[in-house]
Order: sequence, then C-alpha cells, then structure tokens
Amino acid sequence: MKALLDTHAFIWWVTDDSRLSSTARGIIADEGNVVFLSAASAWEIVIKVRLGKLNLPEPPETYIPSRLTMNRFSSLPIQMVHALQVVNLPDFHRDPFDRIIIAQSQVEKMPIVTVDTQVTRYPVDVIW
Repeated sequence: MKALLDTHAFIWWVTDDSRLSSTARGIIADEGNVVFLSAASAWEIVIKVRLGKLNLPEPPETYIPSRLTMNRFSSLPIQMVHALQVVNLPDFHRDPFDRIIIAQSQVEKMPIVTVDTQVTRYPVDVIW
C-alpha cells in the first residue's frame, strides 16, 4: 500500500507524539507500505520554523531529509498535474498546503494519513 502523510502526521511520527493514532502508526510502521511526504509538507514545515511556530532539533534542511531516510519515507514532488488538480477542489479547506496534498492524493490515488476532518469532505481515502 502507498500512503501520503499530512504534515502533522509526519511531525507526530518522527517525534513519537501520542496524538498519532494507532491505525496511522500501524500503516507507517508496516515495512510493506510505501509512505510519502509531499514537498508541500517540507515547505510548510520550513515556513512554520521561520515563523517560530515549530521548533526542530536541527535546521529543517537537514532534519527533513534525515527523517525521510531514517524512516524509509519517499518524497513526493509537486508536479504540474498536481497543481492543476487543485482547480477541481471545492473550497472546503482554505489551507493551500492541505489543498495540494489533497490534489496529490487524488492524482496519485493514495490515501492521506491525517487527523484533519476537513480532508474527509473531499473524495479521497483518509487513514486515521
């Protein structure tokens, strides 16, 4: 199975945060699954660090790639087809990072690991 992590799911996994559900933990931990992190999530993390809304133990440019490698996660670049898919999304969710992740989920046909209930309003599979 392939799965796409929402930004908070990635952060909660790498920090062993108890808010990550047991179902999400099981999917992420299963070595038979291919887990992806969107470039949009890396961008969101960098912005939150710069704004002082997120603290990391090292700079994001080393933290994110090292955690991808340590956890066997794959990066998902933002392609033109992903960006264009956003035009088809109703305005349930205003956050541009979440909107591109939803579009990527639709295009790549993979579920999103997220606690965000707004995401469930879109035609995507959600794992939580």
